[in-house]
Order: sequence, then structure tokens, then C-alpha cells
Amino acid sequence: MGKLDGKVALITGAARGQGRSHAQLLAEQGADIIGIDLCRQLDTVNYPMSTGADLEETTALVEKTGRQMIPLIGDVRDFDSLQTQVNAAVTELGRLDIVLANAGIMAQALPPLDPARSRQAWQDSIDTMLTGVWNTLQTTVPILLEQDQGGAIVITSSAAGLRTQPTDRGGGTDGYYAAKFGVVGLMKAYANALGQHNIRVNTVHPTGVATPMIINDFFPAFLDAHPRIAAAFQNSLPIPAIEPIEVPQVLFRSL
Repeated sequence: MGKLDGKVALITGAARGQGRSHAQLLAEQGADIIGIDLCRQLDTVNYPMSTGADLEETTALVEKTGRQMIPLIGDVRDFDSLQTQVNAAVTELGRLDIVLANAGIMAQALPPLDPARSRQAWQDSIDTMLTGVWNTLQTTVPILLEQDQGGAIVITSSAAGLRTQPTDRGGGTDGYYAAKFGVVGLMKAYANALGQHNIRVNTVHPTGVATPMIINDFFPAFLDAHPRIAAAFQNSLPIPAIEPIEVPQVLFRSL
């Protein structure tokens, strides 16, 4: 018997990294999973993004626990498509209880900065990590309200959404910071509105997590080029980065 037996969780950015760890842990606790990921490359992202094969691997890991996962290749930036996919998956599984708005990117660049690329990197970052979260809320909150059985929503922010960080004046870095602070405002507004319906809304603020977002050939070069940003990324404890499973282990306590 698991704490989440009979529950259904929707996770964006589910193909790998934190999203995959969320899917595994929630499935181990009895939840069925709706897992969404873009599974293609964005031009402004300098590390390899997730693929369909990554999403298939997450699905297989969930199924090893005995639970079901509906894998969806989808774009949180596209509201109409996201709504259609989520509604169909919820209809198939019969309900929705947990929403983890986790999809994220880092669209940083090495100097010298290209102004046109910086503008696109800003847009990609805001569209994915702020508008994408809003789209996820707009899609899922009506389902939770119609069910009238409460629920839990967790938005992935960052330690960068709590403390000051130096800018490289690039659109990707600035967009990341702005989005991670912005979702805190969304969380507070939705928590205030949805508490009366027994729907909890929280943000989680991980430090560096050992996922492909930072474990790649590009990120060390970026930090070398920006020592002040590198210093701001350092933890008080002598831990360079935590493991992906540590994030869902913490947020699971709020579900």
C-alpha cells in the first residue's frame, strides 16, 4: 500500500532529470502518471535536450513499479495543444490529483552575446518556465475544481527564485531568473484562491541538481566565463549539486 494509491499525477518535463525522479517516486507510492515533455531541441539551448527515447525510458521505469504512465510529447508553451492532451489523458485515467509543473530550460550563452539570440533566449525561457506554468495551471485547475476532491500543485522554481543572482545580461539567464521569481507570485495567488477548495499550491526551490541541464559540456564553460555567477551558484554546505531523487523526496512530504 502506498500513500498515493488510486491517485493520478501530471508531470511536465517528465522525460528525464527531476521530472523522471518525480514520476518514479510517485509511482512507487501508488500514483499513475501523465508525463509530458517537449522531446526536441530548442535552438537557444546549448546542451542536448530530452528525446522521445528519454520519455519512453521514464515510462518503462514507472511501469516497473506496477503503475501506468501515459507519455505525451507536448509543448507547455502551446495552450490549446496542452489542454487537448491533458484532458484526453485525464479522461483515460479517470481523475487528476497532483500537478507538478516542472518543465524547464537553461538558454544561456557564452560571450560575446548576440542580441538577436538573447531576445529569443529570453522569450524561450519565459514561454517555457512562466507562461508554460500558467498554461499548466489553466489546464489543470478547472479539472481539480470540477472533481471537488482537493488536490496538490507543486511548481518547480529554484534557489535562483529566492536570492539575488548576478546577470550576464543575456536573455537566457535573465529569463531564467525572471521566470523562477515569477512562478512564486503565481503560486501565492493560486494558493490564496484555491485553499478554500482544499487544493494546496507550493513552489519547490532546489539548488543545483545533477541533471543534464548542468551535467553537460557547455555549463562548466559558462561558469568559467562568468565567475560571479559561478560563485552565486555555490552552496553553503560542501555539496556541488544534489541528486535528482532528493527533490521529490522533499516535495513528497507536501502531497
